[in-house]
Amino acid sequence: MEVKRATVRDLRRRNRSTLLSTLFFEGPLSRFELGQRTGLSAATVSNVVGEMVDDHLVVEAGLVESDGGRPRVLLRVNPSYGHVIGVDVGETGVTMELFDLGMTRLAAHARPLPPPRPDPALVAPLIAEGLAELLAGAGVTQQDLIGIGIGVPGTVEQGDTVRVHAQAIGWDGIAVAELLGASGVTAPLFVDNGAKTQGQAEMWFGAGRGARHAVIALIGSGVGATVITDGTTYRGATSSAGEWGHTTLMFDGRTCRCGAKGCLEAYVGAEGILDRFRRERGGRAVPRPDEQSQLDFLLSAAERSTTARRVLEETVGYLGAGIANLVNLFNPERIVLGGWAGLALGSRLLPEIRVATAAHALRHAYEQTSIVLCELGSDAVAVGAATLPVEALLSSGADSRARRVVS
Repeated sequence: MEVKRATVRDLRRRNRSTLLSTLFFEGPLSRFELGQRTGLSAATVSNVVGEMVDDHLVVEAGLVESDGGRPRVLLRVNPSYGHVIGVDVGETGVTMELFDLGMTRLAAHARPLPPPRPDPALVAPLIAEGLAELLAGAGVTQQDLIGIGIGVPGTVEQGDTVRVHAQAIGWDGIAVAELLGASGVTAPLFVDNGAKTQGQAEMWFGAGRGARHAVIALIGSGVGATVITDGTTYRGATSSAGEWGHTTLMFDGRTCRCGAKGCLEAYVGAEGILDRFRRERGGRAVPRPDEQSQLDFLLSAAERSTTARRVLEETVGYLGAGIANLVNLFNPERIVLGGWAGLALGSRLLPEIRVATAAHALRHAYEQTSIVLCELGSDAVAVGAATLPVEALLSSGADSRARRVVS
């Protein structure tokens, strides 16, 4: 096989990416500190940083005293260079959040989706309308955006046309970016699975920081996970790795929304939990108008109702078995429990979930891991979606907008 040789341009982009990423995650830093942390020569650091300062991508951030010499200038990524938006497409609503390049949240907007399943033909114009309101309220235009990241349910097939396959909600090869383009969205678009965007957010800014091997679980109406191996998201052959909710918990068990029987999601996803609760109540509806408030009702009712308590005890057991499978399969140093339902369960029942996991996991592997709650809360998917255009900027050292691409 012929080995492709790196060109001067490739080297320049790599150096720019290395320095920009170091400043983003570790800044502010001086040029001297950048050289120490990246291993690049003083001349390379000076030249590349000078280019990024000229591009307004990097700015000065004060001075720091040096040992016996002149004070050193500190540098950081310029938060005003551009904006990014993160969109969380859930099963009951869409959340959109606007950030500067320093990942400071500037504005947010939420819109409900009509039940029972999100119709992609309705989702795209709803997102486009919401984005227009979000930008207008913040005084930002689409031209000011580095990009829009979108976290969606299901598997995301990357390619010339990005397609979403979400079997549980009836999405089969939906070209989300094309639908948004037809609805008037012109900014660069980045689409990924919502569990994976949550995972990236927690690894960058939340409970996953510092871990090289981790699993970030998302439990909402459905169930998913991000598997981090040696600091990198494991995607599999076609990016469908992490569909933890559709691993089989019980042979010939409850019917899952995907059509299979016995999936973990059918037992620990909010829809499955509430369906089991209704059945235990003799078919009576659960009070409250939506899944989140219904799950809150179930959690509160456990203090006075043996039926509610039994459903939650079973849920803890099922969830413990599912997490134990992650422990035994991936040997992570950390498991982060997130998603709105995961946080609702974990905030009240985390000690019991840990005990249930220990009962099913291999003892030595369990002793090497910790089970903690997501730190970014219900915003984690949107925050992670917003990191997608930032990640593209950092990895290439170049803005995805044509007018700012580094040649």
